[in-house]
Amino acid sequence: MEEIQATKPLHVTSATFDSEVLKSTIPVLVDFWAEWCMPCLMVAPIVEDIAQDYAGRVKVCKLNVDDSQSLASRYGIRSIPSLLIFKGGSVVNQVIGAVPKSELVKRLEQVLRT
Repeated sequence: MEEIQATKPLHVTSATFDSEVLKSTIPVLVDFWAEWCMPCLMVAPIVEDIAQDYAGRVKVCKLNVDDSQSLASRYGIRSIPSLLIFKGGSVVNQVIGAVPKSELVKRLEQVLRT
């Protein structure tokens, strides 16, 4: 299965999470967020930049925790934004809270090197 080189974050739900995230052949950055969360809105442009910068190398997804509470619970999301990096179906890195783009890039580069 060939990955689509998306330049915008893909919105995932409980129905699409396994196929888009866990079965992805490339690393996936998942932004667990909610519409009412101000720090989430601050991180959104950074997440969009990363989707463009890493198109074809990293899949970037957004998951609304209000719409997918069971998934948020499954991954222990207690604070948002929480950004989880998946590789081979497992969480390999995690960032909680609004962080600068440089921090997310550093984490992604670590995952891409392994």
